[in-house]
Amino acid sequence: MNEREDTPYLQLQSRQIEQWEQDQKGLYFWEKLGRLPFAILDRLTPKFIQDKIGMALDELGSYVQSGGRYLISKEQMYRKFFPNEEWEEDAAFGQIAKLPLVRMDEMADRITKTSSYTATAQGASTGIGGIFTLAIDIPLLLGISIKALQEIAISYGYDPTEKAERAFIVKCLQFSSSDIVGKKAILEDLARFHSGEHSGQVISQLQGWREVMMTYRDNFGWKKLFQLIPVAGMLFGAYINRSTLKDVTETGKMMYRKRRILEKLNAAEDNPLP
Repeated sequence: MNEREDTPYLQLQSRQIEQWEQDQKGLYFWEKLGRLPFAILDRLTPKFIQDKIGMALDELGSYVQSGGRYLISKEQMYRKFFPNEEWEEDAAFGQIAKLPLVRMDEMADRITKTSSYTATAQGASTGIGGIFTLAIDIPLLLGISIKALQEIAISYGYDPTEKAERAFIVKCLQFSSSDIVGKKAILEDLARFHSGEHSGQVISQLQGWREVMMTYRDNFGWKKLFQLIPVAGMLFGAYINRSTLKDVTETGKMMYRKRRILEKLNAAEDNPLP
């Protein structure tokens, strides 16, 4: 395919993403009970472990507000696309944005695969010790998720260091673990980004970042409960973390892909082919 995809192709890809969004609104029975295990877990968990989790969530809040320590190397990602070109930050994202959609998808798929391996290994290692290592696993998994979403953002030509993009990333993170009511509300929020309305209202919602992160933790639900069993938790942890990263990266890919497709369609309308 040439550098500029034709309109029918982009429209087809857009419809496929819309179908994916509709599919995400289905609700499984266990999701309704997702919060119960953590209500139990909070009673079983020593206070110092809960404090550690709280500190990790505070660090994630710092990422939302200022980038914190979770910001990734944009230059490293750029060189994966253009290994033999000089790095110029001002022009980098514009160059990536002009690439064919298939190139962007390939990079996003590579990120999904790599982050999934990392999360699987982490889940296995932290699952050995049961409840005590679970407290370590939760914030580490959140960190891997944020890193993967930032890399996916760059793959579609968006700068994850911008505050608006950090808002978008948090919404993707929240969407991947929300129930049917939450998914519907988040899709409405994300639609504002798709239409270019991502300045005031959406960014102001970051004031509730801690609630977002606590919801993300709670919605591990029954999945993480199985990881409490020492040694056997290694198998559960590996599977659960792999599944979680798959959901997170799939959401990130679909949401960023949708934005890029819509922008390509708008560009095609403004500058039709001769």
